Amino acid sequence: MNILLIGSGGREHAIARQLLQSPLLSKLYVAPGNAGTAEIADNVPISETDISGLLNFALTNKINLTIVGPEAPLVLGITDQFESHGLKIVGPNREAAQLEGSKKWAKDKMVRYGIPTAAYETFTDPEKAIAYIDRQNQFPIVIKADGLAAGKGVVIAQSRDEAQAALNDAMVSKKFSDAGATVVIEQFLQGEEASIFAFTDGKTVLPMVAAQDHKAIFDGDKGPNTGGMGAYSPAPIVTPEVAEKVNNRIFQPLIAGFQKDRIEFKGILFAGLMIHNGEPIVIEFNARFGDPETQVVIPRLKTDLVTIFDAIANRKLDTIELEWRDNAVVCVVIASKGYPDSYEKGFAITGLKEAESTSRWIIHAGTKKNEKGEIVTNGGRVLGVVGQADELKKAIDNAYEGIKDVRFDGAYYRRDIGAKGIR
Repeated sequence: MNILLIGSGGREHAIARQLLQSPLLSKLYVAPGNAGTAEIADNVPISETDISGLLNFALTNKINLTIVGPEAPLVLGITDQFESHGLKIVGPNREAAQLEGSKKWAKDKMVRYGIPTAAYETFTDPEKAIAYIDRQNQFPIVIKADGLAAGKGVVIAQSRDEAQAALNDAMVSKKFSDAGATVVIEQFLQGEEASIFAFTDGKTVLPMVAAQDHKAIFDGDKGPNTGGMGAYSPAPIVTPEVAEKVNNRIFQPLIAGFQKDRIEFKGILFAGLMIHNGEPIVIEFNARFGDPETQVVIPRLKTDLVTIFDAIANRKLDTIELEWRDNAVVCVVIASKGYPDSYEKGFAITGLKEAESTSRWIIHAGTKKNEKGEIVTNGGRVLGVVGQADELKKAIDNAYEGIKDVRFDGAYYRRDIGAKGIR
């Protein structure tokens, strides 16, 4: 089977590694990929948002199945375009991708389908938004850009001044371009966060094992939000009872509601959850695998990933039974100095081969090869060092042991990834 994987981050490198384990795979292309995917697949120099370019490549190269990693092409309607040309693709269509593309759309659906989520209001006028915050007079309060903001459009404001600054950034200064023209203001939820993905073909839902992400840039969950500084799986906060509630109260009602509204969601469901006293509440949905959670969830999967994706594309997911490894996996992200704000690129990376062993491996994210053939930094989140073991503490140790070997100018990483799971 010829497969096209779209994306260039750590998520895509992790997916590519898993796809290579399938006997069904004949040829793997990654567009545009990174220095890591270039070592195990054929990188294709087409942007993830160049829908017509990707379509032409798939038609010309007889691609049997396309897998969409990031959210942007989904929101742009890549699935609609591919399916209109008879191509099989894993990812929701443009309408269904609004689950991630518009937080207002998603919140309205959650309320309609009876899915537990935080109380909220939406605004397009910054003065009305701050007046609402004044009426609430409760801090912290959560302010979210409605559209796609690469995981950085959420501010947990601790004061009126912080709330005002967040509204100015989103609605006046246009920090997130059009994505911040509308904002969603939410009640702050108490509890501990976790992430659960699920495969779905629009009818059947197969939840995956849980993970926990670390969004804040600094140790102790301090500082601004990032795309994710590390993750671990399993997440002890997600007990079997919590996982059952997530399936019965969140995933199943969502897909049932979509079916009733004739919205076809086919691909990956991602529920970002707050768990308090054993009760899960949805913070937000995403319409694809998360990053860096994918790096710790997918390695635990025993079932052939190509078989699963093929079943999704053919709406036969009810024929699949998921099997999982009973181990722990931890990913620590190494970022560029200055991230999540401005940062420099092009620094040479050393120690990659030395960092790998039977119990750990390197996942590339913001990397590329320069004219000299050196692997250099090419993004905010540069690498993920992944450790695995029979239990969480050892997996954490394995990941951090690998980090000792990796070097580039300005490298930064958190030193407490997975500590919540130990506590």
